[in-house]
Amino acid sequence: MSKTKTSYERFPLARRIEHLVMLLSFGLLGLTGLPQKYPLADISIWFVNLIGGVENLRAIHHTSAIVMMLGTAWHILLAGYKVFVLRERMSMLPSLQDVKDGWQALMYNVGIGRKFPQMGRFTFEEKLEYWAFVWGALVMGLTGFLMWNPITSARILPGEWIPAAKAAHGGEAVLAVLAIIIWHMYGVHLKTFNKAMWTGKMSEEEMLHEHPLELADIKAGLTGRGVPAEVLRKRKRIYYPIAAVLTVVMLAGVYGFVVPEKTALTTIPPQPSPLPVYVPWTPTPVPTPLPTATPLPADTPLTWDSSIGALFAARCAVCHTAGSNLSFASYADAITGSADGPVIVPGNLASSTLVTIQEAGGHMGAFTPEELSTVKEWIADGAPEK
Repeated sequence: MSKTKTSYERFPLARRIEHLVMLLSFGLLGLTGLPQKYPLADISIWFVNLIGGVENLRAIHHTSAIVMMLGTAWHILLAGYKVFVLRERMSMLPSLQDVKDGWQALMYNVGIGRKFPQMGRFTFEEKLEYWAFVWGALVMGLTGFLMWNPITSARILPGEWIPAAKAAHGGEAVLAVLAIIIWHMYGVHLKTFNKAMWTGKMSEEEMLHEHPLELADIKAGLTGRGVPAEVLRKRKRIYYPIAAVLTVVMLAGVYGFVVPEKTALTTIPPQPSPLPVYVPWTPTPVPTPLPTATPLPADTPLTWDSSIGALFAARCAVCHTAGSNLSFASYADAITGSADGPVIVPGNLASSTLVTIQEAGGHMGAFTPEELSTVKEWIADGAPEK
């Protein structure tokens, strides 16, 4: 005959629905938020195109944020009911014992401690996750408001807070996603596959392994004690008006989060400009061309005075001025050459360095092919001055 396993309720249906809503909203926030933090990544571009553009991405992201804010408000109201009306112990609050349990677990995991700590309703790991979520929700909510409503925010805070909020929002998002993938997935789904948030129950064996102190309290009859109906009614009469006021305040907060402005909600398409296209009143200046030598009649002899001197003045005198190492300011300077020797040897083209440099090209004061041909002809004729 099979033996039925004893199980204990851990999470009622309301808590499980709350967990599912927060899971879906958080998942969508991460899925639509990371592509906005890393917009140039190939997978981000693919995902944005998949859902039909960045406007759809933003709409899903903002809707998920609203759902998470409403889920947080519901969690606060439910926690207040459990604490004030049902008088349940606030077992999620951290304590010194959690520090001791964490240290004992660390010593056990590294092989120094002899036994793993025994814990109650919530372990120190679960409390760390819970308060990390609370911290993340605060950071993401505050920075999200600054990004969602930058104009309204800049009326109260310095403008530098807006890009700072963007950096903090993206960094906290990456941290939160990594914490879920690495920490939560390992602790809840890999180390032991905990199905309590889906079924609402844990077996006695699982309770003995994960929450032995709570199991001991259950067996000793220290939990689940009912509250007289008259006492419950009295507490509800007090709590429900307070909860109604809190609900109105929190809903007003969500409304104020969403509607102050639409700056970050819509990408404005390009608008036609009412101003005419700018046309300059004056034409754009162009570089002045270098002067060229005036052509001489065909029967004019090639001499320094007739044409060659003017050609050198036009092409070379800008750099090779009087007093420089190599000057073409006068016939005498040109024939003398530089400190390294003459650059023009009358009647000898092969020994004239000027011809060699000009033929190589790339010189700043380069002659045109026609001008170089004229200079070579002048040198070959003996480079006459007059």
